[in-house]
Amino acid sequence: MMSARQGALLAAVIAFTAGFAASASSQTAEDLKNDHLTPGDVLVYGMGYSGQRYSPLTQINKDNAARLVPVWAYSITDNRGAEGFPVIKDGVIYTTAHNATMAIDALTGSQIWRANHEYPPETLRVVCCGIVNRGAAIYNGKIIRALLDNQIVALDAKTGKEVWRTKSPAPTSTENGYAMTGAPLVANGVVIAGVAGAEFSHRGFLEGYDAETGKHLWRHYNIPAQGEPGSETWHGESYLTGGGSSWVTGTYDPELDLVYWGTGNPAPWNPRARAGDNLHTNSIIAIRPKTGERVWAFQTTPADPFDYDGVHTPVIATIPAQGQPRRVVIQANRGGFLYVLDAKDGKLLAANAYGKVNWADGIDMRTGRPKHTQVYHDALAGKKVTVWPSVSGVTNWQHMSFSPRTGLLYINTLHVGMTYEAPEPPKLVPGKPSGTPTVRRTVVLDDPNVRGYLKAVDPMTGKSTWETPYKSPNYSSTLVTASNLVFTGTMTGEFQALDADTGKILWSFQTPSGIVGQPVTWERNGRQYVTVMSGIGGVYALRSGDPNLKNVPAGASLWTFALFDK
Repeated sequence: MMSARQGALLAAVIAFTAGFAASASSQTAEDLKNDHLTPGDVLVYGMGYSGQRYSPLTQINKDNAARLVPVWAYSITDNRGAEGFPVIKDGVIYTTAHNATMAIDALTGSQIWRANHEYPPETLRVVCCGIVNRGAAIYNGKIIRALLDNQIVALDAKTGKEVWRTKSPAPTSTENGYAMTGAPLVANGVVIAGVAGAEFSHRGFLEGYDAETGKHLWRHYNIPAQGEPGSETWHGESYLTGGGSSWVTGTYDPELDLVYWGTGNPAPWNPRARAGDNLHTNSIIAIRPKTGERVWAFQTTPADPFDYDGVHTPVIATIPAQGQPRRVVIQANRGGFLYVLDAKDGKLLAANAYGKVNWADGIDMRTGRPKHTQVYHDALAGKKVTVWPSVSGVTNWQHMSFSPRTGLLYINTLHVGMTYEAPEPPKLVPGKPSGTPTVRRTVVLDDPNVRGYLKAVDPMTGKSTWETPYKSPNYSSTLVTASNLVFTGTMTGEFQALDADTGKILWSFQTPSGIVGQPVTWERNGRQYVTVMSGIGGVYALRSGDPNLKNVPAGASLWTFALFDK
């Protein structure tokens, strides 16, 4: 017979176990809101709703970073680009490939479950740009991700079994070039997802789904239809094939209840087929997560001829601006200008070049419009010009980080230009290519030994406090910690820690493939870890002709590092 003391002990164990299980399976809206305050877990894309990719952890620091060693590596068994963002909850890492979702023991690297996703062969033939997936969201015991064929699926976090699946009402990728490659964002109970594929002549949008049931709630077209505000910026029916993708995940301010998202380039790349400013392509937009209502929008590159996709994730921060602390949204734009906007109303507070730019002399602070140079005007007239930056931008999709300690952004940038010529515009057909075939481009370099820099940048001026050069640009995102370390990866496979104050490389580890992934840091049982994917892929790796990448093998794997125990 059980004693009273034993009964009480058993009851306590049962209560603890039930509490742990509830903790492991329940991620409420409040949990997501506080993600940046819980370094043991990484629940939101960008390590918190603000997208700052900043960690308060300090166990790994400048003095001991050289002692980092791999703890384990996990094979993802995929030869496509490994761009995923690892989500971590209660000692389990959830990550994705384009065709699989995985749960992995965070301390051992052992697979807990794997869910494979099948696609019809024709789906992969039209996905733009790179057959990849950038991660999943976690909410109330579910791992929620988007699939390339425009389905949103929720899996049980414990078992990997499907909870719900919803097909987007959009046409399939084979019909209109739509493809979901980004990580969803759960904001105020709504799963928000965007689409890639402006290069296939579609009309871009964002969608909202109920996080509990998968019910489709709303669609926000980034390009207005005829008669809607902004439609006057599209000539004739050009809006129907006008682009405006939304393929990189946004950020969320719970206090303002606003989601910030970047929108992509207009289609076709050739601007002579679409007169006007082409709203709301190449824009930062603020929407209500419950309804998809657009509250404000700011366009960075009107009538864009150069594919300066404006999808880079807007970072939310409070910084000194115009003499007082301001809640702002910051975007390192592909066209080469760093924008700072008021988070509440989108008012322009700063806009400065943070790399080599020759298509505009600056940004008019009154109107927000670029001050175009003759290079831009000649390009619109169909003349052959040399343009900086290239189609890849001063930065591309890779995410920057922001440190509240230093007040600086840490941005992986490109230093590549291009020759550009736009001949007579083609007639577009929805679902057919509208990118490279419509213009002629070649790569231009200042120095073949320096194609990119990791920079520490002042958000209000665009000026760098330091710049670390690389032979090939880094397409890995950055991570910054309270110990003033910056983590990033190279396309030749080195995972590195740099001094956030000087840019000096303090530690480097060669992984099996190129790194185009997103590092995160977390702690468990009092020990700090850093996790990142290795696996080369993406448009630059596939199409740039960069000779430094010639012998970099494909193959995706997930790596976790910690300090070596003496």
